[in-house]
Amino acid sequence: MKTKRSSKSYVVSSDILPDVILKTVQVNEMLTRGDALTVNEAVEKVGISRSAFYKYKDGIQPYTREDNEIITAFSLLLEHRSGVLSTVLNTVASMKGNIDSINQSMPIQGVAIVTMNVNTTIIDDIDVLIGKLQDQEGVIKVEVVT
Repeated sequence: MKTKRSSKSYVVSSDILPDVILKTVQVNEMLTRGDALTVNEAVEKVGISRSAFYKYKDGIQPYTREDNEIITAFSLLLEHRSGVLSTVLNTVASMKGNIDSINQSMPIQGVAIVTMNVNTTIIDDIDVLIGKLQDQEGVIKVEVVT
């Protein structure tokens, strides 16, 4: 009788992985980006068989989270008017912030609560970003949650 093995995950340096594993990651990335339209096309480009790809495709994912990233959670109270949220997002982008997630509540009595997690790693001064957000027309309140 065969027993099912439990699955464990490991962080492993890519330079010790066999080529077939690294090429499987390349195929997954090509398919995600649209650089290849089919599995056949992608495996042919990287030089592995379809069976090798299917054997490993669900078992390998790139690890991209950097330990030195700074994620800042914001809570904003916005007037529910066209363009207010768009202006907020453009302000974050102009300061080189990258929004990881965003959630907006249903507007009640003309206002909506927006929470967003922003990668602020390369922003020189978070207080400048907060000031710019608070100065935007339609922004009622800005709070840093974390």
